[in-house]
Amino acid sequence: MAKPTAKERILDSYEEILIEQGPGGVTLDAVAAHAGVSKGGLLYHFGSKEALVDGLMERLATLSEADLEEARKAPEGVVSWYLRTAITDVTQQKALHRTTMATIRIMLNEPRVSEVVQVYNQKVHDLISEHVDDPLTAELVILVGDGLYLRAALGRDDASPLLDRLDEIKARIAR
Repeated sequence: MAKPTAKERILDSYEEILIEQGPGGVTLDAVAAHAGVSKGGLLYHFGSKEALVDGLMERLATLSEADLEEARKAPEGVVSWYLRTAITDVTQQKALHRTTMATIRIMLNEPRVSEVVQVYNQKVHDLISEHVDDPLTAELVILVGDGLYLRAALGRDDASPLLDRLDEIKARIAR
């Protein structure tokens, strides 16, 4: 695996500080120090805090598009994939999960972040709706996925056993 670039390390550090400390913990000096780069090195890649937010939103969009593409190609089907990854992305600390957690931390302070999240949420809705005939059932699938994700993100162990019952859940949804 390739060593992360300075730009990637800076974004990783920005995410980690957001997750651990929230927006109040983010200073350009703190991000640079955490990433192991000089402040000048940070400013070369991201000229301001706003540029860091933009970089995070670009990362979110890129990871989200890759996630949707993976869902489309999933051998078990989109619904099973969606429900399974609602838990496994959290428990395996996948990149999209970390970026999502960082994004959640800044949504209230950055209205443009909400816009990016809404675009992705609409794309998820559209994808699930393509694979579930009934609109209400499609909404229920999304809500179940959101609930599983939230449980796993909060560290609750009771979501993981549901992975063994995905076929049963899918059968109930089909009814």
